[in-house]
Amino acid sequence: MLGEYRISGRRASEIAASVEQAVGSGALDPGQLLPPMRALAIELGVNPNTVAAAYRTLRERGVIETDGRRGSRIRPRPATTPRHAVRVEAPPGVRDVGQGNPDTALLPPLHEAFAEATRVLDRQPVLYGEEPLDPEFARLARASLDAEGVPPGPLAATSGALDAIERVLAAHLRPGDGVAVEDPGWGSLLELVTARGFRAVPVGVDDDGPLAADVERALAGGARALIATCRAQNPTGAAITTERATALRAVLGRHPGVLLVEDDHGHAIVDEPLRPLAGATAHWAFVRSVAKAYGPDLRVAVLTGDALTVDRVQGRLGLGPGWVSRILQRAVAHLWETGGVDVPAVARAYGERREALLEGLARRGVPARGRSGMNVWVPVADETGVVTRLLHAGWAVAPGARFRLSTPPAVRITVSGLDLTGIEELAGAVAEAVRGPSRVRRYG
Repeated sequence: MLGEYRISGRRASEIAASVEQAVGSGALDPGQLLPPMRALAIELGVNPNTVAAAYRTLRERGVIETDGRRGSRIRPRPATTPRHAVRVEAPPGVRDVGQGNPDTALLPPLHEAFAEATRVLDRQPVLYGEEPLDPEFARLARASLDAEGVPPGPLAATSGALDAIERVLAAHLRPGDGVAVEDPGWGSLLELVTARGFRAVPVGVDDDGPLAADVERALAGGARALIATCRAQNPTGAAITTERATALRAVLGRHPGVLLVEDDHGHAIVDEPLRPLAGATAHWAFVRSVAKAYGPDLRVAVLTGDALTVDRVQGRLGLGPGWVSRILQRAVAHLWETGGVDVPAVARAYGERREALLEGLARRGVPARGRSGMNVWVPVADETGVVTRLLHAGWAVAPGARFRLSTPPAVRITVSGLDLTGIEELAGAVAEAVRGPSRVRRYG
């Protein structure tokens, strides 16, 4: 089962460390089956509960996965090899279109918002035991959600979308549970799911959002949660249409016990209307971060959902950080109230750049996807080769491996930092890189 390697240890922490060290050194390969807990307990001369605790620790760290009676095995991509390591650093002279950052010229100035927030809170400082939500932040957030058709529910504030999603999953799931995720999908989310010990179940995505047939298959196969992106899906730009929302709600209606988590990644940067799925199941959460439109360092997201889910999240927040800074909340509320972001102008700017790149690639015979947002997904035959050739041509793109589970190779390009001249140059470089090394122009 494990070849020549022998797991060692008397305590749960020692047994877990023995397995992790073997994975790190290569003594245990991805996919290798671990001994049944009782068998390993007999071999080590320990209580089966000790081995069970060790396996639980390994699942929570994303080192192993458990599939019922089939046992536990080493994960194909352990959390010790994170996806964020699969990135390309842009050397001097190379333009970076792979990081996924917004255009800083489109971000609002923050000094007035924070000055106003501190003036308000100087008059009445926030102390322990007070409400975690700023009243103005909550009022404006709820009004926006109501206007866009998100069902009523209690609110919470978290430190960004990923923080919210992790807390929602932890509120309902246990290590080993299956989570249906978009494939390709947000790399940090895919990493989070495995690091928390959940089993990622891939669901295909087209321009209209998650494929209903794939979602049905995943949920019928036992996945206990679905994470879906409403619009500007990272990395493909998919946006859920009315027809797809209807189909997905029908699927979810047949699986009312599934936890639904929606990420509104395109908030305030796209003009695609929101078509929420929220409310299609008993337990649901809708997450809206301010990062893309207002700045990644504003670590604030709005979370709403069913009462039990939000109560569990809020309760766990109270035992950790307590609350998201009311100064941050008040600053964001000021930006919302004063129109700090010209949403139509921002959506138009990203849309024009995205469409220009798609058209430039199409003229050169290169298929690509990018319905909304700031990213374009370009399927390729040789991902590593294309990334390398583009580096030599003066462009750093994001390898698709950061975002894929079982879908074919591709690269992701972020258009936010480009002008139309740069987009035309990039389209030509991508076309040459896709065709092969003989046509690549070197830089420097």
